[in-house]
Amino acid sequence: MISEKLQDAINGQISRELWSANLYLSMAFYFDMEGFNGFANWMKKQSQEETEHAYAMADYLIKRGGKARVGKVDIVPEAWKSPLEVFEQVYEHECKVSRWIDELLDLAIAEGDKATQDFLWTFVREQVEEEATASGIVDRIRKMGDTAIFNLDQQYGARA
Repeated sequence: MISEKLQDAINGQISRELWSANLYLSMAFYFDMEGFNGFANWMKKQSQEETEHAYAMADYLIKRGGKARVGKVDIVPEAWKSPLEVFEQVYEHECKVSRWIDELLDLAIAEGDKATQDFLWTFVREQVEEEATASGIVDRIRKMGDTAIFNLDQQYGARA
């Protein structure tokens, strides 16, 4: 049985994951409108991934005898000035998500809940990859500049 405190904290993260999914979907719409179909595809995959995280957390809570809930999901931004600005925000957001996951893990450790610790380590490891990927895209856009942005768009559009 999972504690109420951990259950509430994970439910909070479920709402944050759904907000993240909406953020990336909004970014996908922006890219589609700007003609960057590859980046739009990449963002749609990110959105799906965040939704899957929410499902995984809900499933975990239920398996542990808890209640999964969807809390309020706030409005997300809808406009950006450039692809670089979008990916800078993606990187900042992924760093924030890492902090939230770390806080959940710290709570699971404090409560001595080894099952939840094990469950959360998957997300800790994934966040290392998410931050590195976003940071790498930002670096590539900065180094390659506007002239190469369409090549990058095609490359990231190949994401399966």
